[in-house]
Amino acid sequence: MNKQIRGSIFIILATVIWGTTFVAQSLGMDHIGPFTFQAARCFLGFLFMLPIIFIADKFKNDGATFLSRWCDKRLWLAGLCCGVPLFIAMNLQQLGIQDTDAGKSAFLTAMYIVFVPVFGIFRGQKPTKWIPLSVLLGVVGLYFLSCMGVTTVATADLLLLGCAVAFAVQILCVDAFANQVDCLRLNCINSLICAGLSAVVMLLTETPTLDGVWGGFGSIAYAGILSTGLAYSFQILGQKDLAPATASLLMSLESVFAVLSGWLILNERLSVWEMLGCVLVFAAVILSQLPDKNTIKA
Repeated sequence: MNKQIRGSIFIILATVIWGTTFVAQSLGMDHIGPFTFQAARCFLGFLFMLPIIFIADKFKNDGATFLSRWCDKRLWLAGLCCGVPLFIAMNLQQLGIQDTDAGKSAFLTAMYIVFVPVFGIFRGQKPTKWIPLSVLLGVVGLYFLSCMGVTTVATADLLLLGCAVAFAVQILCVDAFANQVDCLRLNCINSLICAGLSAVVMLLTETPTLDGVWGGFGSIAYAGILSTGLAYSFQILGQKDLAPATASLLMSLESVFAVLSGWLILNERLSVWEMLGCVLVFAAVILSQLPDKNTIKA
């Protein structure tokens, strides 16, 4: 299978999961605080990944053992570099969605499609000729899809914009390490770091209870197992074969799948603007996939 197609499939699978996770995040905070939710979610994701990694190791013939494969300094450095911005992004998002609507949350979070190619320039990554137009189409499409008619800016919006910046850094960090270390272990360490840092802030700012965690367990399990465990693994696997700017545009499909799932599952109506937004985002994604002689990754 062509590497670009394989990478795109992994990223799209991740966005399908992420597109439905906003609901779980909102429902979970009916019972617990944002940092408690993230700590529980990420720790569950960490636990979920361990048996998957153990099974995956059975298909490797490098002579190493399950435990010895963890003794890699690059792996832990990669986990730290990717896990810290992910912790910042996830918690800023969790704080932001408390005080703004889901549509605006999705739009502002997806602004990493602007920051990734800009930040990438400082790493010597020249965008392909299609990326600037793709980004422009993607931003307009996301606005039509999620944010049409919104004119005010609140503190929560600034938190979500900060979340987009942190996600952009995380995407670039994944790009730097995805081809150097075990992808599944990288996500496992990601989850552990996010859980640990979230737990520290949780103990300083919140008063978690077992009843609260149990009350929101359905949402925690969905976000932990599917979004943190599976989707972030798919992201890392996908970024092995894609340039970061291309991967970020594919990730913006998260907003499209969020709207489409509401239409298919909850019978929500799509407005003309939302339909136009879907078309523009899909157009941006397709345009970003067109070949270019200056493509960063084959």
